[in-house]
Amino acid sequence: MTSATDSSNPQAPPEEPSAEPDSPGTTATSVTTLKGQALIEAFEREQLKPSGALPEIFVGDTVRVGVKISEGGKERVQPYEGVVIAKRHSGLNETITVRRIFQGIGVERIFMLHSPQTASVKVQRRGKVRRAKLFYLRNRVGKATRVKQRFDRDA
Repeated sequence: MTSATDSSNPQAPPEEPSAEPDSPGTTATSVTTLKGQALIEAFEREQLKPSGALPEIFVGDTVRVGVKISEGGKERVQPYEGVVIAKRHSGLNETITVRRIFQGIGVERIFMLHSPQTASVKVQRRGKVRRAKLFYLRNRVGKATRVKQRFDRDA
């Protein structure tokens, strides 16, 4: 018979993350052992950009996103400016969809805000909109794609 504390028992409760050193002889500076979801959460916390690095972004805002591009051995930052038409997710997976018109053709790019490829995000102007997603702008051309400016939030 096996006991309820047997590790091979599928009914046994999952083990809690251990913050104790690996062996009694190690010092407190050793790496703590984390398991499962706790390990993933710890990694995600490390990857998040500091709260002051990203401005508060709303749908309808015109933003300039600096994208890191590596060509050969060199790396440069290329700006991409357009209107935020959608925001999705939160935390490490937070993304914005930016739309701009380039040579008469609408171009949309999705940026992960906490990605190392996204060097900077700067709000150029605030937009006054009444929707969470501005997909209707895809069907509009020319001056009809303009978004009214909002003055009650700082840019």
